[in-house]
Amino acid sequence: MNLRLRTPAVVAVFAVSAWLAGSSIGFATDSSVERRIQHVEGDLLPPILVIGEPREKVRLLDRMAELNVPALSIAVIHNGRIDWARGYGMRSAGGPPATPETLFQAASISKTITALAVLHLVQSGQIDLDKDVNQYLKSWKVPANSFTDQTKVTLRELLSHTAGMTVHGFPGYAPSAPLPTLLQVLDGTPPANTSAIRVDIRPGTQWRYSGGGYVVVQQLLEDVTGQPFSRFVKGAVFVPIGMNHSTFDQPLSERLLAGAAMPFDRNGKALEGGPHSYPEKAPAGLWTTPSDLARYAIEVQKSLGGHSKRVLSQKTTREMLRPGMNNWGLGLSIGGTAPHQYFQHGGANAGYQCGLIAFEDGDGAVLMTNSDNGNMLISEVVGTIAHEYGWPDLQPTAHTIVKIDPKSFDPLVGSYQFGPGFVLSFTREGDRFLSQATHQGQIEIYPESERQYFAKDVGATMTFELGSEGRIRGLTLHQGNRDMHAERLDDAAGKATADELAATNKRVRDQAPAPGGDQVVRRLMAELAAGKPDYSQMSPMLGDVTRLQLEGLQKQALQLGAVQSVAFHGVRPDGADLYRVACEHGVAEWGITLSPDGKVDNATFELGTP
Repeated sequence: MNLRLRTPAVVAVFAVSAWLAGSSIGFATDSSVERRIQHVEGDLLPPILVIGEPREKVRLLDRMAELNVPALSIAVIHNGRIDWARGYGMRSAGGPPATPETLFQAASISKTITALAVLHLVQSGQIDLDKDVNQYLKSWKVPANSFTDQTKVTLRELLSHTAGMTVHGFPGYAPSAPLPTLLQVLDGTPPANTSAIRVDIRPGTQWRYSGGGYVVVQQLLEDVTGQPFSRFVKGAVFVPIGMNHSTFDQPLSERLLAGAAMPFDRNGKALEGGPHSYPEKAPAGLWTTPSDLARYAIEVQKSLGGHSKRVLSQKTTREMLRPGMNNWGLGLSIGGTAPHQYFQHGGANAGYQCGLIAFEDGDGAVLMTNSDNGNMLISEVVGTIAHEYGWPDLQPTAHTIVKIDPKSFDPLVGSYQFGPGFVLSFTREGDRFLSQATHQGQIEIYPESERQYFAKDVGATMTFELGSEGRIRGLTLHQGNRDMHAERLDDAAGKATADELAATNKRVRDQAPAPGGDQVVRRLMAELAAGKPDYSQMSPMLGDVTRLQLEGLQKQALQLGAVQSVAFHGVRPDGADLYRVACEHGVAEWGITLSPDGKVDNATFELGTP
């Protein structure tokens, strides 16, 4: 993943080429399976199906080309076995085709395997989920502070992202960059490119995703077993399950690299030098195939049903899949409802994106790509697979557009507050009803009734709520099996928000930067290099994120060196001004959004190529 200075999103809404034919291996041969494969390959479904509206078929390979995804590999699970697996596209530019045996970086899906290995040790009585991890750590200890004085860090908290640990994720290391030791990563010392992993929230009180916590787990496993992490996981997990195409070795050997998919950015450009290396193996370092991850998922399904105990017993598996804070189990996010509960995890490393989802009763899918645009494709393919197999969740939803007088939109026009820093606004332009979320572009929404609406391009529906006085007072947004409520802003606040959005949309149309943006970028670069950002000139949320990431951001800014030039090159649909900053030792790509008072509301800072 790229190092980002960005406020967290509150909700996801308002988010023809000469490819080679798919290569496959046969796990099932009946004609119904082949028909399902053909439907996935030849007719990808959108998130929303509009009843009565003609829909043009979208071929999988065409969609890959449109999204700049060179390679996709899929494994589908049905009734507790791999139903089919295929590879599509090419492993590298002009290179050989992707096959089911092609290796991809699993990124954060690595955490699911790490959790399984931890629980294997827990089950054998060598470690305890609920004891202070410093009892097991030998080479390094979780530093004591006022938060750990109140509550000690446990493995259960590390695996469920509730330990209060810092460092969300890791950018990895280019092939030419020196690799830090695990201790250097833990303490954020050179050549580590991320900040020190520390506790800054009382353990057990909040859910916050932390790849850093899994680095602590990696060190703990090595200290307890006396083995390198990669070797221990191979013996505890890969060999028993039959994951013969999986390894945590970092960097990958030349022999294995020859058969791996090469990484590409969102524009379809190959990452310079090839895959990044991740000494942070436990949270991000797995190389594998969708079929091997499907074998992992099937083993979990069988263990849960009491039909296998090659790694975990039924009791331990139930503990792993028991949803806790924010619906997270141990190493996995838990969704759905009984009897169709599912476990899942996604992943994003530099140039790779992937996803795993498996229902506890025997179905599922794993998809892996070698592109920073992979998740856009994955969501569409998963929805199509869900439709083909009749899964109770994740399928595209069907809606009917009803004809109503456009004047019916007028009482709904306004802005609705979901939480700090996130507003959803609605406007009418003639016969069209448009919605726009904070830091996102406009999308048209369509009526199913006078108060029920949906968006075609994202799986979201909106229900406007009538107050006792007969005026619309709020709305409920349903997306991704979640309902979120928003209160309507008063007229004055709503008008101010509408005026701000109108100005932003005009800048997008005109591709005109906000005044003074280039000077703001220069100032931010200087402040990051000095390690002294002016938080008073940032939104509160951006300030919080910057504090958490400051050490890593400062290292990146210092590595780039002095700024030589700042060039504006466009406005994104969400209103962010894009700048390319040429520095003494490299290039930084900036995207900044300024508030009306000139403060930095949102920002991205990514390393580019000269």
